[in-house]
Amino acid sequence: MIVVTTPTSSIGGEVLQGLLDREAQVRVIARDPSRLPSHVQGRVDVVRGSHSDPDVVSQAFADADAVFWLVPPDYRTHSVEASYVDFTRPACDALTSQRVERVVGVSVLGRGSALADNAGLVTASLAMRDLIAKTGVGFRALALPSFMNNLLGQVEAIRSQGAFFDVLSADRKFPTVATRDIAAVAVELLLDDSWTGQDDVAVLGPEDLSCNDMARVMSEVLERPIRYQRIPGEAFKAGLLGNGMSEAMAQGLLDMRQAKDNGLDNVEARTSRSTTPTSFRQWCEEVLKPAVLA
Repeated sequence: MIVVTTPTSSIGGEVLQGLLDREAQVRVIARDPSRLPSHVQGRVDVVRGSHSDPDVVSQAFADADAVFWLVPPDYRTHSVEASYVDFTRPACDALTSQRVERVVGVSVLGRGSALADNAGLVTASLAMRDLIAKTGVGFRALALPSFMNNLLGQVEAIRSQGAFFDVLSADRKFPTVATRDIAAVAVELLLDDSWTGQDDVAVLGPEDLSCNDMARVMSEVLERPIRYQRIPGEAFKAGLLGNGMSEAMAQGLLDMRQAKDNGLDNVEARTSRSTTPTSFRQWCEEVLKPAVLA
């Protein structure tokens, strides 16, 4: 039995589908089971509730061989660390009491780097990673850069203004990854019962690109001029606050972006093992372009 958390999220949903395609036995934790895709309902065991709830995770982890762990963002949190670490504490207790053998968790790049010490969501995610590791469970932490799919949040600006915005330096090259490739790595690890111990698994797209590079690729794929516009950190944060985000989360996101601009995501050397197949151009052709043209 494999337990999938956040089964209606982008990554969690793709992990769930990948496991079902391989005919795995799956249990999901869902706050609202009605949000599960119709083709999934009836094919998985469902435990209703939040995976921050001790009773929910204890029930869900019973007789489970492996767990896919992802903490959903809490945009109204008063503490970024609490939104990761405190959220995960009940799961750590349940991993031990229910004797779960293996966990595959979504984490971030930067462990061991001084750049991660004050990097907002990165710092909190790595603290969560270490909390899970202390249980002694077999653990693979997926060490991830920024997601290509994050650009989908700027589809309207790309469509109407021919631009996308961030606080990153225009020429800073960094890795990104498509969520479908993250899910593919997670599925393989969840189905493989031969590994033990604990390790970080870097998951990197096939190239490092700057925001200006991305703008060039988007322009070519969309067949219209797309530019990158760098914005000041305070303006970035003000926009998040204006959209209802808490002070703590807005500052945490800004701290993370600034750490990435200082090279946080460049600390991990790309290897054949860590390189995923989807290029940014391919992602633009297959995901971004349909979204912009919709």
